[in-house]
Amino acid sequence: MGVNQKISVIGGGFSGLVSAIKLAKEGNRVTLIEKNKTLGGRARSFSSEGFMFDMGPSWYWMPDVFEKFFLSLGKKVEDYYELVRISPSYRIFWEDNTNTDMPTDIDDIYSLFENIEKGSALKLKEFLKDAEYKYNASMSSLVYKPSLSFTEFITLPIIKDFFKLELTTPLEKVIERNFKNEKLRLLLSFPVLFLGAMPNKIPALYSIMNYADMKLGTWYPKGGMNKIVEAFEKLANEYGVEIINDESVDSLEYAGDEISLIKTSGGRKIYADAVVAATDYHHFEQNILDEKFRIYNKGYWNERTFAPSCLLYYIGINKKIKKLLHHNLFFDEDLKKHSKEIYDNPQFPDKPLFYVCCPSKTDDTVAPEGYENLFILIPVASGLKDTEEIKSHYFNYVISKIEKHVGEKITESIVYKKAYAPSNFIEDYNAFKGNAYGLANTLTQTAFLKPKMTNRKLKNLFYTGQLTVPGPGVPPAIISGQIVSGLVQNYLSKNKTITYETVI
Repeated sequence: MGVNQKISVIGGGFSGLVSAIKLAKEGNRVTLIEKNKTLGGRARSFSSEGFMFDMGPSWYWMPDVFEKFFLSLGKKVEDYYELVRISPSYRIFWEDNTNTDMPTDIDDIYSLFENIEKGSALKLKEFLKDAEYKYNASMSSLVYKPSLSFTEFITLPIIKDFFKLELTTPLEKVIERNFKNEKLRLLLSFPVLFLGAMPNKIPALYSIMNYADMKLGTWYPKGGMNKIVEAFEKLANEYGVEIINDESVDSLEYAGDEISLIKTSGGRKIYADAVVAATDYHHFEQNILDEKFRIYNKGYWNERTFAPSCLLYYIGINKKIKKLLHHNLFFDEDLKKHSKEIYDNPQFPDKPLFYVCCPSKTDDTVAPEGYENLFILIPVASGLKDTEEIKSHYFNYVISKIEKHVGEKITESIVYKKAYAPSNFIEDYNAFKGNAYGLANTLTQTAFLKPKMTNRKLKNLFYTGQLTVPGPGVPPAIISGQIVSGLVQNYLSKNKTITYETVI
């Protein structure tokens, strides 16, 4: 059923692409406006000197979310890209110069835990059983809600599950109650770092990330994460979405309580019956929207807890590095100290933990033969000012750390290097304070406590992406785009009995 309305989607990241696809499938005339030359937002890619680098997301978790989206279109994931499971899932390098590999087989994971701490295998089984329950419950009754009101959560299934979901208990408390070994605690704490906060600030509900890690597995689309973007762009073209690249939104015109016209940097004037802001929420509201239509003021945004920003390095190496896997976590320094330097006392960290992705271990198309492709990520506080000196200092820091743990020299084998810092997130994505992941999913910033997907002063304006529900990460962005498309469709259909569930 189509209503043939004109919809403008601003921003070509995952949430913007998904909302454009879903709304176009319903028969609407959709225009997607992207400020950068290519689509994908933080998931863009670039190629240089024979290397292909994914610029942002590198973990493919929660494959069921991708499958559900494709199935909602009558499609299959495998029709658009090939997935391979990473095995081992990742390697952690520890302070004592040892390393631990996360197996793919769940029985091997239980054995790993038991070998580190006697009795922990049974506790892990119970922990993951509980996490699986939370995962299934949240996917069926929580994360696909628009969270416009607390009343959405007053349903019998949610009330029944409230205490089991542990929405008000910190995850750290649950982990420390069950596991005493520090390495096991770090293993279980690591997945929630994708949500932009420490386990003492994250609801225990998010043990669902441990279930995603250990049970659902770590995957990789052959050719790189940008293959997902290419798939979504292909879908958008299939459904007739008009895509405008390399143009930003300069201003808006209004007709009463609606946006009527969008003006772009390319001189276009685009009329719209509805607008989806899939760009940085803060930027759109504070810099594009007229002040009288803003819902949140500057104080509100400054008081939010933002997920970290990042220092990123894209590195080409003219040899193979034996001890690196596809995913590598360097947990050889104090995580709590590093986290305090991100959240409590924002500053560039003294001795940061960091992550290295080496996709050439899995995919020979991302680097010349015999070479390695490295993506290095250091989490840092949002709002910091980076300089060339800072980027150089941390580059030398991580390279020396990697050399120490892998037992071989790397510096003289570097044939390509590019840095990406908080200032680049601001320039490329209008990211508030240069944040990389959006709002942290803390106890006070979850579900209906996040910025709303609707604007009560402009009835045809909607928001999607990492600063609203469900939150940071690729699967949440895909879910966010589906939720907002339902809200828009419901608005356009007015008196027709359509709810957001209709297009999910």
